[in-house]
Amino acid sequence: MQAQLEQMERFASATRDPKAPALRPADAATLIIIDRKGRAPKVLMGKRHAGHKFMPGKFVFPGGRIEAGDRSMAVAGALHPRAEHALMARVTRPSAQRSRALALAAIRETFEETGLLLGTKDYGSPDRVPEGTPWATFKERGIFPDLEALHFIGRAITPPKRVKRFDTRFFAVDRTAIAEEIEGAVGPDSELVELTWVTIEKARALDLPPITAVLLSELESRIAAGFGHELPVPFFYQKRGRFVRELL
Repeated sequence: MQAQLEQMERFASATRDPKAPALRPADAATLIIIDRKGRAPKVLMGKRHAGHKFMPGKFVFPGGRIEAGDRSMAVAGALHPRAEHALMARVTRPSAQRSRALALAAIRETFEETGLLLGTKDYGSPDRVPEGTPWATFKERGIFPDLEALHFIGRAITPPKRVKRFDTRFFAVDRTAIAEEIEGAVGPDSELVELTWVTIEKARALDLPPITAVLLSELESRIAAGFGHELPVPFFYQKRGRFVRELL
């Protein structure tokens, strides 16, 4: 792990922009979908469009910022108490609503970027959804997003002096949580131009941001330890120019 932290420090130093404004990190969420049916678990990764200013051409997990509708979307199930506790740790003005919105942002962003709707059809369609949002598709397809299926597995803050900064929470969910798939979300003009299911070992050979490589190692260790909700959650941030790994 120390070698990976040092790699993150080198990448942070190389990409630092002294002219960048002092940005406050925006709340964001990412979702790692895992297929554990085979001998070696696979994860879903997407290749970012080469025209993006932020991590162009890199392979990443789908994700993005919280949007207003994420705070009011109806759900099935609740976050595991241990996940909710970790989500509220080391946060200014922590709240269960904010934790819930982060989890929903991960599900919504995954749908927008991949066309995958994660949740359950056991309860029919949500009665109401936030107007003018991608959540309308969940209502049309009779799918409630299911927070109970999510695992909170990591958190990372982008270092200062970057064109964009995020306080990102990494969630993971089993592939069986996919309720439906809509084609056309991925393509040459989309945010993600390619999707691929790869083993963790093969994923490491892709062009990854350092934090993504680190989270793959954390995920591998978590799966080996039983993939339980009660496992500690690593939190990565920069302190005095060095990356720190803290457990929540």
